[in-house]
Amino acid sequence: MKRRRMSDPTRSAAFDLLTAVLEKNRPLEEALTALPALEARDRAAAHRLAASVLRRMGTLDAVLAPFLKKAPPVPVRHVLRLGAAGILFLDTPAHAAVATAVALARARGLAPFAGLVNAVLRRVAEAGPAALQKLDSPRLDTPAWLWESWGAAAPAIARAHQSEAPLDITLAPGATAPAGGKILPTGSVRFPPGTRVPEISGFAAGAFWVQDAAAALPARLLAAQPGEQVADLCAAPGGKTAQLAAAGAIVTAVERDARRLARLRENLARLRLTVDIVAEDATIWQPAEKFDAVLLDAPCSATGTIRRHPDVLHLKHPRDIAALEKTQDRLIDTAVSLLRPGGRLVYAVCSLQPEEGEARIAAALRRTGLTHDPFRPEEFLGLPEARSPEGFLRTHPGLWPERGGMDGFFAARLRKP
Repeated sequence: MKRRRMSDPTRSAAFDLLTAVLEKNRPLEEALTALPALEARDRAAAHRLAASVLRRMGTLDAVLAPFLKKAPPVPVRHVLRLGAAGILFLDTPAHAAVATAVALARARGLAPFAGLVNAVLRRVAEAGPAALQKLDSPRLDTPAWLWESWGAAAPAIARAHQSEAPLDITLAPGATAPAGGKILPTGSVRFPPGTRVPEISGFAAGAFWVQDAAAALPARLLAAQPGEQVADLCAAPGGKTAQLAAAGAIVTAVERDARRLARLRENLARLRLTVDIVAEDATIWQPAEKFDAVLLDAPCSATGTIRRHPDVLHLKHPRDIAALEKTQDRLIDTAVSLLRPGGRLVYAVCSLQPEEGEARIAAALRRTGLTHDPFRPEEFLGLPEARSPEGFLRTHPGLWPERGGMDGFFAARLRKP
């Protein structure tokens, strides 16, 4: 009797992740958390494989198409995508990629399609690499609405999205850069993609926190001074809060989401930083005292973080932007009410969408009576290309290609008369 081959736990978990994102519209990180117990190594590998498919799905489907006479069922397409991603992008030996995909199909009740999976992936192993050279992969992997919204920067942004993001950290005051990291011109320290954070020297001692180089800029541009009263709205997971507290400011961090709040507390405890944490919806929070400065890193489409969260490519749609704009406007209005006369607000979003950046500032200036305080060129030491002609911060993944890019961020500084 022929023994049924068990599927590889990594491929099985990656299949579940794709199903969660593409069929149930669940964020990849949320789906990863919900996976059954797995060895850490298998969990990481499953995440990498699923993320590779999500990042390069347009290209994968274009490579697979010539070898399919008709569209297979969605679960079979997931199996094919996983196998093709291993062959084309993750250096999986062809025989292993084919064998594990066939086993996965059988384990998932798709045995009638096992022969198809075997035949198609063998063809991908033979002809796929050459087919890749003929495709406009950056365009194929990017939804049309995003490509059009990014304008002239779209090709550079989309090319950057094809690769995993490096790991950046921000050092605590007095800490030295850990071994293996490269100090960037802006002061962040960069490690290669896939670096495990707990294994970096100094993590447990609170010598640093994880924060993309671009994400570290808004808090630096707020330029909190020792003794200043500063509010950080929508504060979790706490990287910007830590920057403000480390600068000597008296910080009040506001966060409404219970799970994110727990992560904020955990991070600040590890860093041994004292911050007043408020569990509240920032759109309605009205404390008794006013603040010298407010940092608002508003909820947004997160299109600036696609390298780290490729599920954004599949979960976000143009209709989402309008709803986010309303929330962003309400948060800006709250931030204005928290400021003392002469106080400053830095509004930031990890979005590449102008509707969430420049357009929100234009609307705020019309609505609130705030004045725009442009960032000065000297505030962009190490990254002058991140300053827009209007004096905003505008980064995108295509910047610093020789160093591994960065997240997409927008920030503006406003003052209350």
